[in-house]
Amino acid sequence: MSYAHEIEEALKDGFLRRTLDKFAVEYRAGRDRVFAEVDERGLIQRIADVKDDAARHMEELYEKFRAEAEKRGAIVHRAKDAAEAREIIAQIAKENDVHKIVKSKSMTAEEIGLNAHLEAAGIEVNETDLGEWIVQLRHERPSHMVMPAIHLSRGQVADEFEKATGRAQDHEDVQKLVKTARAELRPKFHAADMGISGANFLIAETGSLAIVTNEGNGRLVNTLPRVHVALAGLDKLIPTLDDALTALQVLPRNATGQRLTSYVTFIDGATACAKSPSGRKILHIVLLDNGRAELARDPLFSQIYRCVRCGACANVCPVFRLVGGHRMGHVYVGAIGLVLTYLFHDRAAAKKLCQNCVGCGACKDVCSGGIDLPRLIQEIRARFAKEDGEPMVSRLARYAMRKRTTFHRLLKFMRFAQKPVEGKDGFVRHLPMALFGKQGFKSLPTLAKKSFRELWEKRGWWLGVRDAAPRTTHPEPRTTKIALFAGCALDFCLPHQLVAAAKVFAHFGVEVEFPMEQTCCGLPLMALGEKDTAIDVARQNVAAFAGKYDAIVTLCASCASHLRHTYPNLLGAEAESFSAKVMDFSSFAHDMLGLTEKDFARLDWKVAYHASCHLCRGLGVKEAPRALISAAAHYTPTPEEESCCGFGGSWSMKFPAISKELMHKKLDNVCSADATHLALDCPGCTIQLRGGADKEKRPIQVVHVAEVLAAALPPDNP
Repeated sequence: MSYAHEIEEALKDGFLRRTLDKFAVEYRAGRDRVFAEVDERGLIQRIADVKDDAARHMEELYEKFRAEAEKRGAIVHRAKDAAEAREIIAQIAKENDVHKIVKSKSMTAEEIGLNAHLEAAGIEVNETDLGEWIVQLRHERPSHMVMPAIHLSRGQVADEFEKATGRAQDHEDVQKLVKTARAELRPKFHAADMGISGANFLIAETGSLAIVTNEGNGRLVNTLPRVHVALAGLDKLIPTLDDALTALQVLPRNATGQRLTSYVTFIDGATACAKSPSGRKILHIVLLDNGRAELARDPLFSQIYRCVRCGACANVCPVFRLVGGHRMGHVYVGAIGLVLTYLFHDRAAAKKLCQNCVGCGACKDVCSGGIDLPRLIQEIRARFAKEDGEPMVSRLARYAMRKRTTFHRLLKFMRFAQKPVEGKDGFVRHLPMALFGKQGFKSLPTLAKKSFRELWEKRGWWLGVRDAAPRTTHPEPRTTKIALFAGCALDFCLPHQLVAAAKVFAHFGVEVEFPMEQTCCGLPLMALGEKDTAIDVARQNVAAFAGKYDAIVTLCASCASHLRHTYPNLLGAEAESFSAKVMDFSSFAHDMLGLTEKDFARLDWKVAYHASCHLCRGLGVKEAPRALISAAAHYTPTPEEESCCGFGGSWSMKFPAISKELMHKKLDNVCSADATHLALDCPGCTIQLRGGADKEKRPIQVVHVAEVLAAALPPDNP
């Protein structure tokens, strides 16, 4: 079964869709509530700093931890890979005559495939975390790092319990099912010879383990059996107890929306144990390398060392929300799972998963350690392109976009070639829908009859006022000169949005230049893994905007985020001055021009707002567009304004079934508020939502924020 077909099958699971949808909304609300009490960004930065420093000093921390743990009676092992870790634990079991094991939830154990190895040696292994026990009964892997069985209904769980117990179960009463699990598992704790746990933190200064759980099973695993084996990656090493306490302010808030989990256990060496012949617990700590030490030296990927396994990147992922962790993960799920799959597990699986990142940036926005997950995923795509050869579409994109003149000639040819199928309303109208296949969920745009650059070149400002005196309600303009970055979609597909911005600039006396040598920002190339070509394109744009400007303004949020954040990664110091000047349109109008309701003749439009991913998360711009809409019209709030619309450039062509669902939900939310217009700051989102609204006959007009402001301008001063 192809991956795309797997995705479509997952979309048919109505229970999964409803469960993850409900969870996504509740998780966001709960997370926002508990983080309002603390300095979220400050705490995340502290965790990032601690973990980055720990990565740089991994070997020192390991030696310190080992020495301190052994002082306290623990036996510390270091496993170079998964096979060695499995064998170490199997040998510990053999030496201690272990026949029965109880385990608490451990993703590291999942990483090394521990259960199957121990069971092959004739040892009975019982998961004791409720979710882990359920998926063990089903012979499945966890679908989430924190909530392993979130994909299952209570009826499915009851069915598994009936098979396991031989007794009928109540399919509706969750508490009765929990009691069944407790009754089945309690005897296993008493009969177990060994307990196996993970560890959330390994504290070097004391040689202590810190374990965070919401069920009492974790403590039973650690205390009742005579042998305890703790398995954790080297990435769990941190210097001090204070560092662990800092992380504990973020981990539960990010994982489950709790201030603190039900149980936080610190284990400081081998404790008393009546079952052990020596009267002391037999404590083994297995630290797994499996590539971690080498990765700690990688200047880019070492940041995954910051991960505290909270699962938040999956919780906010729009793709995970629709298809679940079995389709958006391998061992680990979500964005971090995609990266870890590439680095530690299965390149073939990673290559498949890598396609399915829409690039919305939600994972980075909530990450406990501030990991730049979208950048890492882009880099993985680039590596695949180099290592495995480029697919045809990537080679064509590289050829077409490396030179501006070639690219623009191609677009002009396409404009000519579309004539037989273009409608008068800017959509493709004269082709049988069967030709569109699964892309037919939205109307597709045509290229404009004239690009913005052609309008500019022929007439300067489209309204002929480039050299006119400023007409503004402000005593003097807040800025004197800007350069306008168009981007491909606006320049060639939606030039009327740039024309609207030109009206606003002219009205408020802004001097504008449009460098004709500018080309595509290069973001589509990065999405295809064409990093080298993206670098060439970036250099062309930096050279094109070499003049002296107060700001470089773009109406495309995706372009703005890419120009601001990715160009310095691609070009280093060469792009710093350029990137520092880049601004999105709404920030320029609100923050630099200072536009308020006094500057507009208020429209009677009811305007909903879609917060484009690259604006609200990539650039952190949240209030400016809403304030501008409120100043010019009637802003109408809608549910989940910052959720992804499902465009993602070429992603929507690869995964149209998911793209359709995300778009449909967004339009449903807008229409539920009886809005007449939907404003946004991104041409990609415009293409997606305008096309969807047309296809589904939705009674809303999709416009750029600049179009709202232009329509609300008062008559020019005499």
